Amino acid sequence: MSNAAGGPQYQPPSKPLHFVMEGGPPAIVEKKKFDHIKERLQAIEGGGNYGFAYMSDLCLEPDVVIPPKFKMSEFDKYKGTTCPKNHMKMYCRKMGAYVKDEKLLMYFFQESLAGAAIT
Repeated sequence: MSNAAGGPQYQPPSKPLHFVMEGGPPAIVEKKKFDHIKERLQAIEGGGNYGFAYMSDLCLEPDVVIPPKFKMSEFDKYKGTTCPKNHMKMYCRKMGAYVKDEKLLMYFFQESLAGAAIT
């Protein structure tokens, strides 16, 4: 359609225009983030349905006495891809000062594992 001057005349769109804000208003975006974090945390924690009653049930050696100023030696962690006997030898050498304390050795052995070896 043309106007009196011969130029094109404005035609309103046949459908209404809708503007979409990415994610919505800031308060809604923050609530979505919070809900997502809360959901992830519940998944990690298992929703509070634990198969044990006390934390002491999780300990390998619940009544171990850790000496004051004890510091775990630094060494390569066992990932399950090398010889387990060599790892045990290395672990015992590094923990040589505590070799007579079997409970302490068992308690900290899990710290010498990584990856698939932990499971």
